[in-house]
Amino acid sequence: MAERTSSGLLTMMLEPTPAVAMTLPGEVREKLAELELELSEGDITQKGYEKKRGKLLAPYIPQIQGVDPSLQIDNRIQASSQAVLPGSKHNKSRAANTRDERFRSDLHTEAVQAALAKYKERKMPMPSKRRSVLVQSSVEACTPPDTSSASEDEGSLRRQGRLATSTPYQGHGHPAVEHWFNRVIQGSSTSSSASSTSSHPGGRSVTTTTTTTNNPTAHAALNANAAATALADLMAHTQLDNHSAPPDVTGLSERSSLHADWPQVASVRGITRGYNNHSSVMETADGVPVNSRVSSKIQQLLNTLKRPKRPPLREFFVDDFEELLDVQQPDPNQPKPEGQQMSPLEGEPLGLVNKWPPSLPAALQRWGTTQPKSPCLTGLDNAGKPVYTLTYGKLWTRSQKLAYTLLNKLSTRNEPLLMPGDRVALVFPNNDPVMFMVAFYGCLLAELVPVPIEVPLTRKDAGSQQIGFLLGSCGVTLALTTDACQKGLPKAQTGEVATFKGWPRLLWFVTDGKHVVKPPKDWHPPIREASNDIAYIEYKTSKEGSTMGITVSNAAMLAQCHALTQACGYTEAETITNVLDFKREAGLWHGVLTSVMNRMHVISIPYSLMKVNPLSWIQKVHTYKARVAVVKSRDMHWSLLAQRDQRDISLSSLRMLIVADGANPWSISSCDAFLNVFQARGLRPEVICPCASSSEAMTVAIRRPPEMGVPPPGKAVLSMGGLSHSVIRVDTEEKLSVLTVQDVGQVMPGAVVCVVRVEGTPYLCHTDEVGEICVSSGSTGVAYYGLPGMTKNVFETIPIMSSGVPISDRPFTRTSLLGFVGPDSLVFVVGKMDGLMVVSGRRHNADDVVATALAVEPMKFVYRGRIAVFSVSVLHDERIVVVAEQRPDASEEDSFQWMSRVLQAIDSIHQVGVYCLALVPANTLPKAPLGGIHISETKQRFLEGALHPCNVLMCPHTCVTNLPKPRQKQPEVGPASMIVGNLVAGKRIAQASGRDVGQLEDNDQARKFLYIQDVLQWRAQATPDHPLFLVLNAKGTVASTASCLQLHKRAERVAAALMGRLNTGDHVALVYPPGIDLIATFYGCLYAGCVPVTVRPPHPQNLATTLPTVKMIVEVSKSVCILTTQAIMKLLKSKEAAAAVDIKSWPMVLDTDDLPRKKSPQMYKPPTPEMLAYLDFSVSTTGILAGVKMSHAATSALCRSIKLQCELYPSRQIAICLDPYCGLGFALWCLCSVYSGHQSILVPPLELETNASLWLAAVSQYKVRVTFCSYSVMEMCTKGLGSQTEALRLRNVNLSCVRTCMVVAEERPRIALTQSFSKIFKDLGLSPRAVSTTFGCRVNVAICLQPNRLGKLAEQGTAGPDPSTVYVDMRALRHDRVRLVERGSPHSLPLMESGKILPGVKVIIANTETKGPLGDSHLGEIWVSSPHNATGYYTVFGEEALHADHFNTKLSFGDTQSVWARTGYLGFLRRTELTDASGERHDALYVVGSLDETLELRGMRYHPIDIETSVIRSHKSIAECAVFTWTNLLVVVVELEGSEQEALDLVALVTNVVLEEHYLIVGVVVVVDPGVIPINSRGEKQRMHLRDGFLADQLDPIYVAYNM
Repeated sequence: MAERTSSGLLTMMLEPTPAVAMTLPGEVREKLAELELELSEGDITQKGYEKKRGKLLAPYIPQIQGVDPSLQIDNRIQASSQAVLPGSKHNKSRAANTRDERFRSDLHTEAVQAALAKYKERKMPMPSKRRSVLVQSSVEACTPPDTSSASEDEGSLRRQGRLATSTPYQGHGHPAVEHWFNRVIQGSSTSSSASSTSSHPGGRSVTTTTTTTNNPTAHAALNANAAATALADLMAHTQLDNHSAPPDVTGLSERSSLHADWPQVASVRGITRGYNNHSSVMETADGVPVNSRVSSKIQQLLNTLKRPKRPPLREFFVDDFEELLDVQQPDPNQPKPEGQQMSPLEGEPLGLVNKWPPSLPAALQRWGTTQPKSPCLTGLDNAGKPVYTLTYGKLWTRSQKLAYTLLNKLSTRNEPLLMPGDRVALVFPNNDPVMFMVAFYGCLLAELVPVPIEVPLTRKDAGSQQIGFLLGSCGVTLALTTDACQKGLPKAQTGEVATFKGWPRLLWFVTDGKHVVKPPKDWHPPIREASNDIAYIEYKTSKEGSTMGITVSNAAMLAQCHALTQACGYTEAETITNVLDFKREAGLWHGVLTSVMNRMHVISIPYSLMKVNPLSWIQKVHTYKARVAVVKSRDMHWSLLAQRDQRDISLSSLRMLIVADGANPWSISSCDAFLNVFQARGLRPEVICPCASSSEAMTVAIRRPPEMGVPPPGKAVLSMGGLSHSVIRVDTEEKLSVLTVQDVGQVMPGAVVCVVRVEGTPYLCHTDEVGEICVSSGSTGVAYYGLPGMTKNVFETIPIMSSGVPISDRPFTRTSLLGFVGPDSLVFVVGKMDGLMVVSGRRHNADDVVATALAVEPMKFVYRGRIAVFSVSVLHDERIVVVAEQRPDASEEDSFQWMSRVLQAIDSIHQVGVYCLALVPANTLPKAPLGGIHISETKQRFLEGALHPCNVLMCPHTCVTNLPKPRQKQPEVGPASMIVGNLVAGKRIAQASGRDVGQLEDNDQARKFLYIQDVLQWRAQATPDHPLFLVLNAKGTVASTASCLQLHKRAERVAAALMGRLNTGDHVALVYPPGIDLIATFYGCLYAGCVPVTVRPPHPQNLATTLPTVKMIVEVSKSVCILTTQAIMKLLKSKEAAAAVDIKSWPMVLDTDDLPRKKSPQMYKPPTPEMLAYLDFSVSTTGILAGVKMSHAATSALCRSIKLQCELYPSRQIAICLDPYCGLGFALWCLCSVYSGHQSILVPPLELETNASLWLAAVSQYKVRVTFCSYSVMEMCTKGLGSQTEALRLRNVNLSCVRTCMVVAEERPRIALTQSFSKIFKDLGLSPRAVSTTFGCRVNVAICLQPNRLGKLAEQGTAGPDPSTVYVDMRALRHDRVRLVERGSPHSLPLMESGKILPGVKVIIANTETKGPLGDSHLGEIWVSSPHNATGYYTVFGEEALHADHFNTKLSFGDTQSVWARTGYLGFLRRTELTDASGERHDALYVVGSLDETLELRGMRYHPIDIETSVIRSHKSIAECAVFTWTNLLVVVVELEGSEQEALDLVALVTNVVLEEHYLIVGVVVVVDPGVIPINSRGEKQRMHLRDGFLADQLDPIYVAYNM
């Protein structure tokens, strides 16, 4: 390890200081540059690079013997800073026009590296990903998922050493950085001796870090603080390992810094979800589960988020309802422009040339007739061989033929197809410039308007639809193309060219020789003077992706040729090499228009050839002795990579190398690097001429060739911070965040340029302010075709002086270039409007961000040209998104490392956070026609979730700084001022009750029978054969039935079996599948005086999770005996069961399958109705197992209340599709039929899994009027039968008999589900009014039931009005307020009344904190009082004290006598306009959600279901979602229904939607398979189970993203 470290230090020593660098021989410098490029393209490894570089430099580096390497570095910094002075003298002595060494191309890289070294790295938890999602399969990517991802064997200190010494990229002599910063805008002739001598700002820390690294003993001795500093760098490279101790939150202790090999704790996959080992596994003292990888990552995330990054938000008053988003207040210290107002800059006048042709066709005619043999254009094939040279004579005759053919030989119904002025599409491949040129001039001669577009390759090209819109709006009906191209287009069945998506119907005309005819002798094309008619239309794609057509008039086209000829000094018959797209922009202006004007010879280099041979353009310059080359910086960069094979080329013939994208901030580095290498091959520095142009304004400025006697080129080193406020500042303080730009020369001849404010009124900028450059000249575009509004805005801008006076009456064209005018009237461009991102009021340029991202260890992980930066609007601000293509050989770990460093680099250099950084597999980003990335299409895919990234890092915590201020609770008003009579704070007290039971006593049954078992005995005597129960199996046939007598007899047998064995009052667990056995044993227990506890049997296929729950209920309920069937009894004692629980500790187990026919001696009579009748156990959604005690009195009262509400009597039949184990489901199965005598058709919900139509078919077959189901049953029906209603109708399923279908629930009504159920089954006759909901909870299993109007009482209207729906404001709910809004208003949430309150039930709404009564429509806890309330919790953990007040609570003021039970649910009462049976106005109860489940975040109360609904809506592949909090992080778990490659698309969409709609930042996004989110029998999500499973690492997620 030691030697590895020192080699890292060596590279730093070997950096040549500038002084040394100057003295290195040329060939060594050249070789170094080559090496650098090889490394940047990934052609050699880091190690190979260091080795070769060391060899090259060895002779020139004075080695110091026997000194500690770290001291040597220190020396180097000291020494090198003095070494600067000779270096700068050296500069001075070189020729005035050579490039200044200070502006070396890798300076940006260097700044980035320095920034990263300075940045104390924060540990970021690496996302975890299921292996199948990995796109690559590199060796590192296959580490087993549960070990930490760092390389343990090498020890982490080595890596730290590597970072501390900075990557070799950084090295090139820090001091150079220093003096490079000292002057901002200066020509290269000025000397730079004014350089500073202090060491590089990053130097000190580098030194200290290295020292510590180098000496492990010293390291251990450091105090924790220093260790933390030393560790900061290490953190970027290592994962926190699963050490047995919980991650230390306070600071990094030495233990974690010295990387000893501690045993890895095995991951906790097999934890049962049983209760008894929860505590042991999950918690440590500070509530962090120890041995789970997930939670240690969450802990890292919290540690990362704890360090405050941005200044805290200003405090301001928040009105309760309107959550104000923090509006970014301008920083009072931000730089403001101080210069004077700029004055417009005029170019030199357009010279008068005597033989200048009056128009472009005239020029063509002149050369075609006087110089027919002279070459015009040479096309090359993909091997670089000249295919065809078009002469001026040929161009003239061929375009004449085409013009004649187009005007005279194409007709429809004897009408000519085209008239002069019509638009024609030109669809030519990029490797056929000759055919394009003939077609273009053919159209000009025919006075048709050519619209050149790209060749559509597939029907789904990026942006192709938009091109179609353009063609449609231009009224194009004809497309010209070549024979080869036409054959390659996608075809329809008819053999014709397919119509592309969004395109108009086109006729395709092939312009090859055999299709055009020779014009007759007397036909001549009209050659007119250049007028203001449209000459051609150039397409342009806007930032949003829409395509506009820019119209260029004949006059403007001529003026552009004139201006370019003058500016570039073009002379007749020059040779020019064109690498650009000849269809638009500079490629068209230089290579097709101006070239013909001056009879120049163009060598056109197709993009396809550049891809195969990037040197081709340089070879052609050499071969043809070209005087001018028109290229992009990309072409220069590419040729650098390939030039090592070529020795024999010379660029000495070039007088101008026009860099068409000189306005791009990266072009400067390409120019410098290119010059560096090719100066040795005859390239003169002064011939590099960057230019700036835009489709709208054409060429804006160009650096003149040296012979024109112009001032020397200029450079500007600008503060990024200043630029972000649109101010030009010399950078002095923060030496890292700067932008170096080169000038793009002078204004074009005959043009006037000014710079105006970007937003609002176009005021002129100050001299030190960046704005949009505007041009007024005869050679700009005229309009956007067919878009008058945008045209006025862009092409007819009138700049205004600060006094409000327009600067001139001639209109200016906005160029969409951002820049300023520097000294010597040089134009500088710092960005484009398209790439402008305004984040919190500061402006950032996409290109600059790309440059920074690429400077981070650039080419190892991502491809240079394949990176996109754009902004998306989330929560009222722009957020920056960076998307890059990852190299296939980059490992997960490396990519993540790269990503986290990119974030830090962008943060340091631009002082802006990146919202989302995504890496996608190689070659998957949508491409623009000539390489590059189609940005708007990429953005579209990102927002639609169709990007399919393989790595994502979201940083909402760092970027989103405009969240509303967390809510502080207001002190409540005191009771005295609140309550007057029955008004609270001026509102009617929110209370309501069902009908009074006293007046409704029916046929004395209630007085006669206090106990439900007495009712059964009475029915067995009075109506022995009356059928009570009928159970259906999956086939829909009757599995078993029971009449009153049969049930009584079976119960007697059970009682007889128990009486000998058990004492009265013993608890008995009934573990049965749904059926008659369960009901009979329940009554058997009552006969024997035992207390029954119904328990859902374990699932034979899933014992590991279901059996522990059974065991838990048996133990917690203190059951002394288990009654069950033989099959289940075997299961409980099986080998499989032993793996899940301790089977020896079961109490006595009896099977009741074959009990002897014995009558029990006598029935047990309970002494009072207050005695316990049964225990009702259920697992709440929060994972708490709660058993409630039901007394005999409460049981009878419950039955009576349901009987009255639903009008149940013996002649009725009801169908029940519910689980019979707890709550209202249990009561309806086991109690109500016996009490009311009606017949129950029982459909076990489990059977629906094999036959989804079972329940509805039964309802139809038995003509049931009242039926009950659960949400999970309803969901199974809507999902499983949604498409089968037709088939059901053919089977005669008819639901018109149903009056009421009640959903039994303990939650807020699921409106969407009930509505879709009603809609789907409307076709089968289901009445839209039939579906309604019920509400119950642990303290009272039936509070509301909504039967529809039925039976005798229907005329009296006893059933009350239909359930009503209101819309409330979700934002107000978070503040515990109810605010009613109109349907469809933003943030509205529909709530449906939970049914009508049952007879004998009283409900009141109380404040959760003060326990005082609340007024109408106020949100509070629902309290209930009724004879059938449960009497208390039955728990074993002695927590009754905690929950005692759940069952007997009193109000703190108002009516302080009545005793209430607290439901634990939030809701409100609202008096409606409807009337009850009694004529009273109806009070509707709305349930909002369970208090236990709510999430308290940012001082507000959120209901998980609301966040989940938003998330499910955000992407079509999200099947289900559950949210919970861990510490204070919001964790969102989504089930992905689709291919795993979509998993990472969801991360950003989920984060966006939760921010937008709920103002919350998601901490962790977990993507899992369908069915992972546990759901209980009532169809409720078990969020706490899910949380435990997540923290114990049991979910096997597809992807876990930790948002930073």
